[in-house]
Amino acid sequence: MKEVVIVSAARTPFGRFGGSLKDHNPVDLGATVMREVIKRSAYEGTVDNVFWGVGDTVSFKDVYTPVIARQTLIKAGMPPETPSVSLDTACTSAMEAMRLGVMTIQAGEAEVVIAGGVTTFSQMPLILRKLRFAGHRMGPVTMEDPIFELGYKDYAPVAVDAGNMALEHGVSRDEQNEWALLSHQRYGASHAAGKFKEEMMSLAIPQKKGDPISLEIDEQYRADISLEKLAKLPPIYGSPTCTAGNAPGLNDGATGVMLMSKEKALALGLPIMATIVSSASIALKPHLLVETPAGAIQSALKKAALSIDDMKVVEINEAFAAVTLVSSKLLADGDSAKLKKIRENLNVNGGAIAIGHPNTSSGARIVMTMIHELRRRGGGYGVAAICGGLAQGTAMIIKVD
Repeated sequence: MKEVVIVSAARTPFGRFGGSLKDHNPVDLGATVMREVIKRSAYEGTVDNVFWGVGDTVSFKDVYTPVIARQTLIKAGMPPETPSVSLDTACTSAMEAMRLGVMTIQAGEAEVVIAGGVTTFSQMPLILRKLRFAGHRMGPVTMEDPIFELGYKDYAPVAVDAGNMALEHGVSRDEQNEWALLSHQRYGASHAAGKFKEEMMSLAIPQKKGDPISLEIDEQYRADISLEKLAKLPPIYGSPTCTAGNAPGLNDGATGVMLMSKEKALALGLPIMATIVSSASIALKPHLLVETPAGAIQSALKKAALSIDDMKVVEINEAFAAVTLVSSKLLADGDSAKLKKIRENLNVNGGAIAIGHPNTSSGARIVMTMIHELRRRGGGYGVAAICGGLAQGTAMIIKVD
């Protein structure tokens, strides 16, 4: 099968809910990243397909069948003849978009693909239901907030499932708070060292008065976080352990990567950032969200005939600290020394708790962050995994030469 490589990747800074990106609509934000990915690649040819993770479509101007990937690529200045797919597998969307791109290239249907995703929680409108045919004339009208309680109405909130399963696996709230603190500390140190400059483009943010300001840091990060502050936060949505402090925010942002057949990249003399070794997508019972990254990693490792010990760097998206802690514990399979080693190499630059989690963008972000870290370490294998709504999981193994 054709080898597939990553030749370019970029992301926006991730904004806080109601923060600097609150007025950026998702099509324009995604188009900004697509243009940057093309620019960084130095590739001047045709992109054969675009796969774009999008999540809830109600935040877009056109709520009904908005063909978001298509609108975005046209806004980015790409030829209107470029085919595209908009997809939603919740938080796994951007990594699933990459998987689809890889499979399309391996099937001989394309040689160059842009994949990634965008989320703008701050643009999410409130909803009025059941008025179209209700004949409503008088009385109160109930308005619904689609991002409260975050989850699925026929199931428990995801924070409840995450908290319950964390306790079942012996992961306490204190341990989750400690990981949240570590996430911020690692991010702060990495940002100060300039490590995110390689992946993050700066954005000019217009101001009501004066010149625009340049956003060059993820707004979720808090330098003043402490265990004492984390301990004071109440649990969210009835979760036994999950709080606003040991979970990421509702963030805004976009991430994109350019995938290419290795043969074409070599023929064009383009720099190869990483090679895709294998990927996997799994699903479990809906309440087992915290276990899915481990299951997806195990499946991807089996496909590649590799073990977790072969991975120099590991990324597990911090949808909650509970997810990262439980999945890493499952990967260690009861071996405390192995667990210690995994966590030493896990989310070494901080994770979504500090960086933010624009959910349908994050899967591509963690792969990109991992690539740059492997490059700094002289190459090797790395695996990234992410969970998605109702217990979906996706993982991807890459190699940096």
